[in-house]
Amino acid sequence: MDFVTLEVKENHIGVVTVNRPPVNAINAQAYQEIADTFYSINERDDIRVVVFRAEGEKAFIAGNDLNEFLTMSPENAGERMRKVRESFWSVYDCRVPVIGAINGHAPGTGLAYAAVCDILVASENATFSLPEINVGVMGGAKHLSRLVPQMLVRYMHYTGEPMTAREMKEYGAVLQVVPKDQLVEAALEVARKIAKKSPIAIKMAKKSLNTIEYMDLKEGYKFEQGLSGELSGYEDSKEAVRAFFEKREPIFKGR
Repeated sequence: MDFVTLEVKENHIGVVTVNRPPVNAINAQAYQEIADTFYSINERDDIRVVVFRAEGEKAFIAGNDLNEFLTMSPENAGERMRKVRESFWSVYDCRVPVIGAINGHAPGTGLAYAAVCDILVASENATFSLPEINVGVMGGAKHLSRLVPQMLVRYMHYTGEPMTAREMKEYGAVLQVVPKDQLVEAALEVARKIAKKSPIAIKMAKKSLNTIEYMDLKEGYKFEQGLSGELSGYEDSKEAVRAFFEKREPIFKGR
């Protein structure tokens, strides 16, 4: 791949890095590489949690490569937009939790990739925006609605004005805001906490959270109960209970 790398660190933590200088604007190839990378993670047992980051200080992902808008037409737009959607969904549907480490600007496409992560950690210089209104396209508002209330979604969508990481944290969109030189370590620290849990339980938790996100209370809880029953058939579930009673750290084997 030209623009995306996957590295596996200690404690079963995967790190996906986007690097398309100068500002990580995403073109068709980069969309596909991100999708291929996250889909490949679903086939692996050595990765229990992922940190999603980008190289450079200016931007996490500086939106879509605007050069591709110049060649977009009503005839080819449908297929192009499908590939874009699939790239976003590859992150959202990843079988393990994804922690977004957001540094610099995250406009449009960058915001969308951030919004499909499970948890966000941001640097002090990070900003989030939906500038689509300024470049003659639509999209991203539905992603933003996972992060902030509807009235703020509308303000950001109508105006294209950015919000800082600290402002986004006030609405619960960002878990932590840290100096940029501490960003990756802060994201890895969150990842380590998750990686200590049973890999079976974490994958079920990810499946559960994605499924119940837009369900009503009764149907959502019923679905969760069903997964509890399924999880009880795994050795990791019994090990968690034994470790609790024996007052020790559990030893999970992923089975």
